[in-house]
Amino acid sequence: MQFKSMVVTNVEVSPGYFRMRMTAPAEFKQTIPGQFLMLKVSDSIDPLLRRPFGFFDVGTFSPEYAGGNTQAYSEILYKVVGKGTRMLSALHNGDLLDVLAPLGKGFDPGPAGEEKILVGGGIGLAPLYYLARELVARGEKVRLFAGGRNRDDILCITEFERLGVETYVSTDDGTLGESGLVTEVLERHLKPGGMRIFACGPTPMLRAVALMAQTHGVPCQVSMEAYMACGVGACLGCVLKGANHSDETPDYRCVCKDGPVFDSFELQWS
Repeated sequence: MQFKSMVVTNVEVSPGYFRMRMTAPAEFKQTIPGQFLMLKVSDSIDPLLRRPFGFFDVGTFSPEYAGGNTQAYSEILYKVVGKGTRMLSALHNGDLLDVLAPLGKGFDPGPAGEEKILVGGGIGLAPLYYLARELVARGEKVRLFAGGRNRDDILCITEFERLGVETYVSTDDGTLGESGLVTEVLERHLKPGGMRIFACGPTPMLRAVALMAQTHGVPCQVSMEAYMACGVGACLGCVLKGANHSDETPDYRCVCKDGPVFDSFELQWS
């Protein structure tokens, strides 16, 4: 659906990283973790294209705040990397945004009783918080492995811990948690059977996690990032190679329509 959303809060949570809360229609409480929205950050034609953001959280305002009505909200976590996100970071309470959402395919939580392993790198932690909250509400055991280049890239760990999620942190430069790659920490804790992995982050990290999961026989879902123009599969600007792709047999997947969440075996990682 397309609708106008009002900015409620827009707070810098780490240098260059912002957390924004926006109003949303009541139906948004049905949004699935892993889905995303497309934001038009300006009423002008510059920038022309919408920007995609995964849902960090979705909820409902208290009746007192909403004047006795049912008013939902959505939150995004984003990094300022260009003109569009710089404009987004300058917005304040009361500013309006044009939103297209919810879009894409979200995470499948899998059967109850499994240990749920979340793996996030940098801004890839964003959709994992919403997923963690839903899994904890189901009574699942959840562990988070968070990685980044330095301590500034480790986002909202306190929020995960408040949910009761066991967290493991690593940074490339050792400024927070263990020194090294998050995949190195993850590998020490993987074992076949009774686990399911959900990962979001840079493609090299996702590739390493997918191959590691395959080696250990652990089901794995990955949330892919890609440049998008439309968000609905029309422009074919966010195409990835599927696992069966070859010169003789093309196999392509649109991140926006077929994903952004995929079972790791669906994609070609070579």
